[in-house]
Amino acid sequence: MNRINTLRAALVALLPLAAIALASPAPAQSPSASPAPAASPSPTPAPTPAATPVPPPAETKSPADSPAASQSPTPPPAAPVQTADPFGEPFTLEPKKVVMLKGTANWDSAFDALIEAFKQLTALLDKDGIKASGNPMIVYTSTDDTGFTFIAEIPVDQDAKNLGKNMSMGNSPDGKALKFVHRGSYDNMDNTYEAITNHLDDKKLEAKDTFIEEYITDPLKTAEDKLVINVYVPLK
Repeated sequence: MNRINTLRAALVALLPLAAIALASPAPAQSPSASPAPAASPSPTPAPTPAATPVPPPAETKSPADSPAASQSPTPPPAAPVQTADPFGEPFTLEPKKVVMLKGTANWDSAFDALIEAFKQLTALLDKDGIKASGNPMIVYTSTDDTGFTFIAEIPVDQDAKNLGKNMSMGNSPDGKALKFVHRGSYDNMDNTYEAITNHLDDKKLEAKDTFIEEYITDPLKTAEDKLVINVYVPLK
């Protein structure tokens, strides 16, 4: 039996004893203990048992008398509101100087191909002592059922010198676009692009034959299911 049940059992055991004490009448005073005086012309009535003194009611205080109640409780700080990610937000792409690498890949090994391209560009920048000035990007230039061609880009403030095969300097895409956000693995991006296609159809918007992915989280250091990717769809 735990401590709460033990206390409850003790209280229950005391209830019959309290009921017996309250139900027992006060004992009558014995006549021999206090005889009436013989010289008295009239008999003296038996003394009435003294009434049990009733304690005065406890002083009650209104909630307003309580110091704690007189002060309004301080509400807890409001939690920050999580705003929804942009979905189809109008956006203007500004051109940036980038070092780029052109490549091709099939869909079965798409993410591995993109990671390898980013590794090559990062190794080039490390060799030239150049720091990236923005997030890495992938520009899809064409796609079909089996694979795609792409350009991996990393923004920089100066030209790279030791350019390797299929590498060059250039500018990132610019112009009007719609911005979408994908969170999660690259494999789940099909759902995002399906939603983008439905959005374009609903709004009767016509996109160019390209789209851009900006990797907000570093794809070389972030777990694939934790990726955050901005998707830009340039409009005609």
